[in-house]
Amino acid sequence: SRRPDPVQVLDEAKDGVSSVKVSDHEILSGSVDGRVRRYDLRAGQLYSDYVGSPITSVCFSKDGQCALAASLDSTLRLLDKETGELLGEYTGHRSTAYRLDCVLSEQDTHVGSASEDGNVYFWDLVEGSLALSLAVGRGVVQSLAFHPALPCLLAATEGHVQLWREETFQPEGDAA
Repeated sequence: SRRPDPVQVLDEAKDGVSSVKVSDHEILSGSVDGRVRRYDLRAGQLYSDYVGSPITSVCFSKDGQCALAASLDSTLRLLDKETGELLGEYTGHRSTAYRLDCVLSEQDTHVGSASEDGNVYFWDLVEGSLALSLAVGRGVVQSLAFHPALPCLLAATEGHVQLWREETFQPEGDAA
């Protein structure tokens, strides 16, 4: 449309929308009101899951079956996309004041989160155990992104964007 008016307005959030992701037919949003909302554009349906703590970041799993939500209670939650069932919780990082990204690895094997303590944390998706703590800097790590096909990670902190390839991921304290 060449008109300046929006084609559609999704106004269900009761507070700020902090994160939005799009798939081929869905919109996933996280809001400061503590809800993860999924809009199924094909079916014209809204699905909403209440987490309770303000949501800072959301993402879809690569297989399209799950949604990952990060919140200000220092917890990541893996939700079944269709039922809203809580499939896993991941803790150990610090997220209490900033909007921090969460990610799923390129093969949905690990859950990752930025942290206010200068690290990036990865947990085994199924077991929930901490798999890696990657020291990035001294300040808040706010943004994370995986390459869509290669085992590469980008992390943003202190005015820098840093790139790692999988073989260079080293747990904190290990020799390079």
